[in-house]
Amino acid sequence: MKEKLIRFMQGRYGVDQFTRFLMGVALACMIISLFTRNAVWSFLILLLLIYSYFRMFSKNIQKRYAENQKYLQMTAGIRKKWASFQRDMKDRKTHHIYRCPGCKQKIRVPKGKGKIAIRCPKCQTEFIKKS
Repeated sequence: MKEKLIRFMQGRYGVDQFTRFLMGVALACMIISLFTRNAVWSFLILLLLIYSYFRMFSKNIQKRYAENQKYLQMTAGIRKKWASFQRDMKDRKTHHIYRCPGCKQKIRVPKGKGKIAIRCPKCQTEFIKKS
């Protein structure tokens, strides 16, 4: 059975970030539809799932790739901020994150060093903070 599925998917586009996003939106709509009894949600869910499966099983790889690249360009800023937030949260037990008063650059300083003078690597402004 596994080999049949592999043969079926050969030459097809498969799952990418945009398809995952569409599936996530469909799941969110399913949860919303549990609390609101409206046929519009069911119709929207159906459209999202049909389009997601269409993208996965499509043999027009260039067009699906172009759609995914457009999605990635549109969400680049949000994804960059999310990655920065995750990195800051991961390091919050061992480091402080300060902003330079001059240029607003983020500066990462280890915790537990007492009062220290911090020099901004971007604008060379020096300021004192407790680490």
